[in-house]
Order: sequence, then C-alpha cells, then structure tokens
Amino acid sequence: MTTPSAATPSTASGQGHGPATAPAGAPTGRRGSLGPVGLVLAGGISVQFGGALAVTLMPRAGALGVVTLRLLVAAVVLMVVCRPRLRGHSRTDWGTVVVFGIAMAAMNGLFYQSVARIPLGPAVTLEVLGPLILSVLASRRAVNVVWAALALAGVFLLGGGGFSGLDPLGVAFALAAGAMWAAYIVFSARTGRRFPQADGLALAMAVAAVLFLPLGVLESGTKLLDPTTFALGAAVAVLSSVLPYTLELLALRRLPASTFAIMMSLEPALAATAGFLILDQALAATEAAAIALVIAASMGAVRTQVGRGKVKKSGH
Repeated sequence: MTTPSAATPSTASGQGHGPATAPAGAPTGRRGSLGPVGLVLAGGISVQFGGALAVTLMPRAGALGVVTLRLLVAAVVLMVVCRPRLRGHSRTDWGTVVVFGIAMAAMNGLFYQSVARIPLGPAVTLEVLGPLILSVLASRRAVNVVWAALALAGVFLLGGGGFSGLDPLGVAFALAAGAMWAAYIVFSARTGRRFPQADGLALAMAVAAVLFLPLGVLESGTKLLDPTTFALGAAVAVLSSVLPYTLELLALRRLPASTFAIMMSLEPALAATAGFLILDQALAATEAAAIALVIAASMGAVRTQVGRGKVKKSGH
C-alpha cells in the first residue's frame, strides 16, 4: 500500500495535462468537484453492468477468456481512437504506464476468478475494501475516516454480516483484486498527469492485453474466435473497460484520490442493482440498508470536498 503522499494527487507541474491550472486532483469549487463525481458515477454504472454481462459469458469462454477478450478489444479500441504518441516520454513516464497496465491486468484477472466462484454482489463488496483502505491512508482530513468507516459498515452489511458461506478461494481472489484496485487508483491518477488525454490509458490497456493474452488462449483456445462469444466479449470490453476507465482517469485529474476511493464504496450497490436486473438476484432488506449506508458515505465525502473547495476559493 502506498503512503498518503503517494496516493494523493500532487500539485500540477510542467508535465501535467489536466484541464485546469489549479493543483492536480484538488477541487476548484462546486463546479470543479461535481463534474468529476458525475464521471465516477457513470463509470461505476457502466462497469457493473458490464460485469454482470461477463458472468453470463463465462460458461462460453471461461473466466480468463472473458478477461482476455475484455482487455484485448478495449486495447484495440483505445489505441485506434487515441492514437497515442510513443515518442517524447521519459523513462519514468513509461514505468508509470507499465505498472498501471500490470495493475489493470491483475485487478481484472483476480476479480473474474472471484466471480467465477462467488456471487457478483459479495465479490464486489469484498473487492471494494481495497479502495476503502486507500481512502483512510490517503486522506489528510479526519472526517474522511468517518465516511470510510460508514461505508465499510455498509459493505459488511451488504455481505450479510459475514462471508463464511462463500468459497474461500473466491474470497481470497476478491480481496487480492481489491488490493490491485487500490494500486489502479494510484497509478491511474499518475498516468493521467503524465500523458495527455487518454493516451496513457490506451498504452496501459495494451500492456494489460499483451500480458493476459497467453492465459486466455491457454484456457479457452479457439472458443475466443466464436463470433457470438467475441461480440459479447466486445460489449463487456466497452462497458467494463473503455467507458469506465476513460471516465475515471479524467475524473482523477480533478478529484483527490481519497475522495475517489471512498466513492468506490458505491460499487457494491451498483453491482447488486446490475445483478438484480440481469442475473435475477433479488435485494433483501439488509442489502437495501447497506446501499443507503454506502450512498450516505459517498455523499458525505463529496460534500466534504465541496466545502473544502469553497474555503480555499474564499481565501480562508
């Protein structure tokens, strides 16, 4: 786990490519804070519905095959759309984007191994512990610890108060995916500051796809070439990778990593909704209460950042 100074976006320098001249990752008032929040929410909705679609695809291609299709199609789309410049970057720039790609590949692979063994809702509930821990370590305000604790209570409530009835290996994969999610948050922010637009994301996705391709071919082989399987995999790629990663990378240029990580507590609620609509997984009363807790925590974190931005803007 990184230190707070490493996890929290720092002041923009000459190599930053953020949309504003304010410190990278710092709020710039109500308009500057709510914009990134909307991007994060849209990305979260997209990725969870993509995850539910991926679960339906696993019997056809396997967990590793689904990840391979997701990363490969997303990499091709982003490289074609962004056409990132390969020259003019420092060794540190390339090191950052490679580590970002490794974290992305590991996060996806571990998560899909988890949902192949345990239901989508509990898997996301366990995975989100990584960003929650990051939010506590990265935060420089005591109140963010309160919001993280409230979200954590909702996470465990959504899990039914315990996970003893789940496959232990599936739980381990979900927790490991959460650790990689925290790394993804940190290096997504760093990549966004070092590369213009979504160039760094496209390059990192290509790294992740190349790393995962042998695993997918080994598990699924020619199944990956089936037209229906490939089409569904492409849909998963767009919903779970292209849209959410682009939106989140853009958001992290203006939203502190600590607030972004706390907002990730919304993912179990979004996953439960996607599971209900696509996988026929009904919500219990305790799950509805858990959704209320995580939403309250996220709203509290956002309001804290908006208030902080107002204070800075007024000069106090």
